Amino acid sequence: METRFYLTVYPLEALIASQLDPVQFGQYMAIGRKYGSFEEIMFAEVSGGFGTVFDWAYAQERCVAHADGEPKHSVWLSVYRVLEHTPLSALKSLFLTTKDGRTLELERGPYAPQENPNDYRVYQELCPITPLVVSRLDPVEFSAYMTDQKHKVSVPKIVFTDLKTVDLETYTNTGNIGTAYDKNLDHLKECILAVRQNKDKPNKNVERSMASFSYQIIRHGVYIGDGETIVQYTMLTMDEIRQRHYDWGRSAMIL
Repeated sequence: METRFYLTVYPLEALIASQLDPVQFGQYMAIGRKYGSFEEIMFAEVSGGFGTVFDWAYAQERCVAHADGEPKHSVWLSVYRVLEHTPLSALKSLFLTTKDGRTLELERGPYAPQENPNDYRVYQELCPITPLVVSRLDPVEFSAYMTDQKHKVSVPKIVFTDLKTVDLETYTNTGNIGTAYDKNLDHLKECILAVRQNKDKPNKNVERSMASFSYQIIRHGVYIGDGETIVQYTMLTMDEIRQRHYDWGRSAMIL
């Protein structure tokens, strides 16, 4: 059986070897073998063998089928600074798994700029840090800023997603974003005003850590950035989800 390698980025950062394919792995991680846990998980398949930080020989030695032929579900290689040591060239598809184990594949692609009707964006950082941020920067600029070691606070690489935002003038025009901003709408407005008024402050934290996150509020996609180099995983449109991934869309509370 083939040994695969998965980089999980939400809700935990880890590198895991497995003989399960991505759909099987997502189901296993979301609900477990005995259906005892229920949590969303986002992970990318990666090409193994890069660098010297991870013990690839250990993975191949331990990731073998059981005596009865059942595939090995997981061999954990690291839960610390995994993203930092994973080159963008090793990334394959990204997978979004719901709490009941349904998985959607987003294919890797180059960065594709998207129109933005506002003079700000809202980003949910996913790995290795998790603040909710209002920013004047586009995804490439945001990645470059967050990974720039000249700043007092930076990270080697970053995974983040742009979020649908509330129509601050007419809330009823916002659409389906669940309860994402129910608890912090007034603070969100203050943060938007802060980045609009202070040209020296391109980013403002709305929340220091992730209070809530759901796939239904992803706007254009998920980004993995190293400086100005971006890997983009474009979110499917509502019609694509409805026509080709209906069960996932219902599970993710998008449909």
